[in-house]
Parts: sequence; C-alpha cells; structure tokens
Amino acid sequence: MNTYSLIDDRQSDIYITTPPTVSSAQSDSRLSPFLPLLTAFIMEFSRRDSASATSQDLHKDNVKSTPLTGINSVSPGEMAEVSRMPESLRELGADEVACLNKKLVRKMDLVILPIIGILYILNYIDRQNLSAAKLQGITNDLHMTTQEFATAISILFVGYLPFQIPSNLLITKIPRPGLYICTATVIWGSISAATAAVQSYGQLLAVRIILGVVEAVFFPGAVYFLSTWYTKKELGKRLAGLYIAQQVGNAFGGLFAAAIFQLDGAHGIAGWRWLFIIEGSATVGIGSICAFFMPEYPHNARMLTQFEKDLAVWRIESEAGAAEGTENEKVLKSFVQALADPKLVLLIFCNMMSQAQGSIANYFPTLVASLGYSKTISLLLTAPPYILAGFVYYGITFYSDRKNTVYRIIMCCIAIACTMYIIPMATTNVGARYFSMMVLPFSSVGPQILLYKTINLHLARPTAKRAAASALVNCIGGTVNIWASYLYYAPPRFFAAMGTLMGCAVLFACTLTFYRWFVRRENKRLDSKNPVEIAKVIKGGVTQEMVDLGWRYEMY
Repeated sequence: MNTYSLIDDRQSDIYITTPPTVSSAQSDSRLSPFLPLLTAFIMEFSRRDSASATSQDLHKDNVKSTPLTGINSVSPGEMAEVSRMPESLRELGADEVACLNKKLVRKMDLVILPIIGILYILNYIDRQNLSAAKLQGITNDLHMTTQEFATAISILFVGYLPFQIPSNLLITKIPRPGLYICTATVIWGSISAATAAVQSYGQLLAVRIILGVVEAVFFPGAVYFLSTWYTKKELGKRLAGLYIAQQVGNAFGGLFAAAIFQLDGAHGIAGWRWLFIIEGSATVGIGSICAFFMPEYPHNARMLTQFEKDLAVWRIESEAGAAEGTENEKVLKSFVQALADPKLVLLIFCNMMSQAQGSIANYFPTLVASLGYSKTISLLLTAPPYILAGFVYYGITFYSDRKNTVYRIIMCCIAIACTMYIIPMATTNVGARYFSMMVLPFSSVGPQILLYKTINLHLARPTAKRAAASALVNCIGGTVNIWASYLYYAPPRFFAAMGTLMGCAVLFACTLTFYRWFVRRENKRLDSKNPVEIAKVIKGGVTQEMVDLGWRYEMY
C-alpha cells in the first residue's frame, strides 16, 4: 500500500492519505512533489537558515494520522495549490526542489538586494544632503532664516507624497518596473546636482518640490517590487535591507559630506555647492549602470531560466493567489478596493505616528550639533548611531521572519524610544544625550520596517490593490514630515520635538493594539468555516482565492 504525505502549511499537521483508484505511478507524479514544494517556500536568507527551515518543516513534532479516505480528503486549499503547480515542477523530488529554491533565492539576493540597496542609499543621500549643507553655510549664502530653512526641508514632501499613489498604480501595469525605477534615479540625480546652481530661497524651494516628485517613485515602488519576488517568510529581512541601506546613507552621507566640504572655495565654488554637484552626478552615473542589471517581474526576468521563472512565480502564487503581471484588475477598481478596506485606515494612522518618530532622521545632524562639537566632528558623530541601527534592523527582522511576529517587536521599540525621548529633555549631560542619540534611530524608525511588512502581507491581493495601499500608507503617513520639520528648535533639550514624538509613540502603540484585535477577530471568522462569517471577512478585504488557499492574518 502506497502512502503520500500532504502538509497543511497553516496547521503544521501531516495527513496520510491513499488514493484508492489511482495507480502508484500516477500517484507519484501527481502528489509526491507537493511536500517538497511547500517546504521550499520557507527558505531563509542564508544557506544555513534555508537548511534549518527545510528540516523543521519536514520534521514537525505534532503529527496527526487520519484514515485512508482517498483523494477527497485533501482540503480545497491543497487542491487549489496542486492545480496551480507548473508542469515543470511536478516531477521533482524533495531534495531537488529544496536545493533549487535555495539557489533561486540566493540568486535573487545577489542581484536584487545590492541594486535596490545602492539606489536607496543614493535616494536618501540626495534627499538629506540639504541638512548637511546647512552646516556649511547654505542658509547664509541664500539669506534664509531658521523657519525658511525648515520650509525648504519640508517642501520636498509637497511633491513627494501625492505622487507616490499614481506612481505605484502605474508600476503594476509596467512590464519593466526595474527600468522604471532606474530611470527615476537618473532624473532625480540630475535635479539634485542642479541644486548647486540655485541663487535664492525661491529657487531652492522650486528645485526641492521637483526633486520630491521624482523621488516619489522609489521607496513605495521598491517595497512593492520586493514583495513581488519574496515570500512572507523572506520579505522581512529584505525590507530590512532597504532600511539598512538608509542607515548606510545616513552614516556615510555625513562622512562623504565632511570630505567634500574640504573643496570649499575650490574654483570659486562653495563647499555646499560641491556637495550637490558630486553626489548628484554620482547618482546619475550609478543609476544608469543599474538599469542594465535590474530585473523585472519573476515571470519575465531576463536573469532567470524558464524553470526558475516557473518556480519564482509558483512561490508567490501558492501564498495568496495570482502573481504580479498575471492579473487583469483595473487600476481604479483596485484603488477603490484599497480605500474600502478598514485595515488601511488603521495602518495609515500607525504609519503617521511612526513616521513622526522617524522625522528625527531629517534633523539628526542638528541634534548631534547641539552637543557642542565642531562641524566636522558633529558630522562624524552621526555615523555610529546609524551603523548600530543597521545591525538592529537586521536582528529584529530576522527574529520577525523566524518567529512570524511583528507586534511584540514594535511594542518593544516603542517602549525603548519613549525612554530615550525623556533623556534629552531631562539633562544636558553630553554622554547621556549622545547615548539617547545612539538608540533613537533604530527605536524610532525600526517599527516602520515591520509596518511595511504587515501592509504587503495583510493587503496582499489584488496586486494593484497592494501597490495602492502601500503608496497610500506611505503618502498620507508621510504628511507628518511637513509639520514635524518645525519641531526641532530650542536646543539642546528640544522640548517640542521630544515631547511630540513621545505622544506619537503612545498613540502608535494604542492604534496597533486595536489593529491586532481586529485581525485576530477576522481570523476567528475564517476559522469558523461559517459562510456568513467568511463573507464578512471577504467584504473586509480578503479574496475568495485567499480563503481557498487557507490564508490567515499572521504576525499578530
């Protein structure tokens, strides 16, 4: 008698079934690939993690056996997954699929992550170099007051925020999203370099608005792009890669600025103008090179063989339905679906409070300068906090992917951040204040990584809806940067800034707790198997296809 093991990925139970009317040869070809394909979906970031994940899935402690009831005992979700399985994958054994999946993920990591990371470093440096230019006298040369400089910082978001939504809706319909992102990089690099030519405050505002419009393409587009390639157990660490790149940009942006400022006066050009010329030109050159290597969607990526394309698409389809580039949903319909999803409102407010906390990055050089050191030393002191933040980001996302959780991590970050906000307000001791500055970047910004992971997994389908939701959350949430720029005055204690950020942290924690209750209630409705209750969940933003696949709101 032949037996076949089918793993229910959600319950982690093994059911033994025997098709009574199917021959051994037929059964092997139909069902035996099912186990290795499911285990292949949870490959981790490295070889060691991948092997560990596969081993854990193949050796679950909780095993149930059921009578040999035949093929009808297979759940609808399992049958849906089998019916979607590409022909090229059905003849492979467990070891083959696990090995090939590991190689595929490694190949994706070696190509996609370095390119996205480099582009984000350039994106953040070009957006934040105005803060560094302040230390080199841009306010004096352009005759700006403190309030006018704050306006120049925040005016970027006037262009940046509203254009994220149409850009992300457009990227779902573009067959080459990688080229789209790289083209935007070249354009914003040119605009950043042109900032060196401004001669007045009004000209600076105009350039900053245009820069914001073009940079709106990158971050929400990159988050969406990563979610088209990586599964739910892989996405967290890859999003962390974006934020680690951000911290590298912050850390080395200050170091690069300190080096470039040594050119102050060369050829009669001020140091802050050299900053924009050199960093903007570098962005144009690097963006042009990346355009030749940036992949597209899994189904049309030139870097993959046809077999690898089948496997890459199947990995995504098996979790939540249709993969990117295979749906025909209308953009406007998907946008309306995103607006009608009640979870979106809660996530938008959470992101608003989180981005308010993250606004500290826009003024971090100013905070460090309040310690009383020289301009060069202040720029150098901005590097260690960002380097530490990079390590912490990887740590929290590794834990999040491994344990499939985000709520506890976010709440822990919020608690740490609230403590750190108190220190600058309570003391002028340089050591204590710099300690808080070491901790604030990762504790204030870290929750944003896990929020974007939540958005892309809880608002998964249709794909255009997910793209719209991601842009809406980032767009509306980012509006806080407009008013948050006016908080950072009255050094060294910065009462207005630290007090406001603490209040935002508390509101963030309360809203996220309510969101947790909401999605856990939806899961109970799905588990009830009651058609009336399931209909309520579908009305709240889950597709019938996701229900058939046994999909659940996870991580909370």
